[in-house]
Amino acid sequence: MTKRVHRPREDAEFDFVLGMSGVPVLAYFIGTWPKAIEACRAMDLVVGGVADEYAGRLTVVRADIARCPAATERYGVTGAPSCVLVEEGEAVAHGAGPMTGAELRKLLDDRL
Repeated sequence: MTKRVHRPREDAEFDFVLGMSGVPVLAYFIGTWPKAIEACRAMDLVVGGVADEYAGRLTVVRADIARCPAATERYGVTGAPSCVLVEEGEAVAHGAGPMTGAELRKLLDDRL
């Protein structure tokens, strides 16, 4: 995964990145249980590519659902992988399940 993707270890770090971003944030939620791991690994490549492509216009945060339970609940995430576009602390778009690069770009381009 690219260095452009922040990996908070807990909710406080997640909130810090959101507060310091200054641009919309793509919150990418992953799961570490067996059924989610493969889908999340595939999405890592998609999200990493988008992070590079949208550099300067978007901050990307990769959050483990188990380590960031408050953020997971706040943004209504119920499974992994999930993507939430956050603007000024509010969720403005959601994408659940594995997505292609084109699907993720459409989610972003509709709002950015």
